[in-house]
Amino acid sequence: MNEKELQIAFGVKLKYWRLKRGFTQEQLANKLSVAAHYISDIETGRRNITLQTIGRLAKALNLDIYLLFNFDV
Repeated sequence: MNEKELQIAFGVKLKYWRLKRGFTQEQLANKLSVAAHYISDIETGRRNITLQTIGRLAKALNLDIYLLFNFDV
């Protein structure tokens, strides 16, 4: 998996968990104190984010961080 494919796969997984937890992009963005378009950029693979942001996303979604990288399910 190259970098772009990883970003896209991560974004798809983030969207899956966001919807499963019942959040809109705006609601999740508010929990992280970021703009809603930032969440959109992550979910569409347009943004490469830091480990710290991944940790914040997992915490906001009440997930173990590894679930954001479990691309087989």
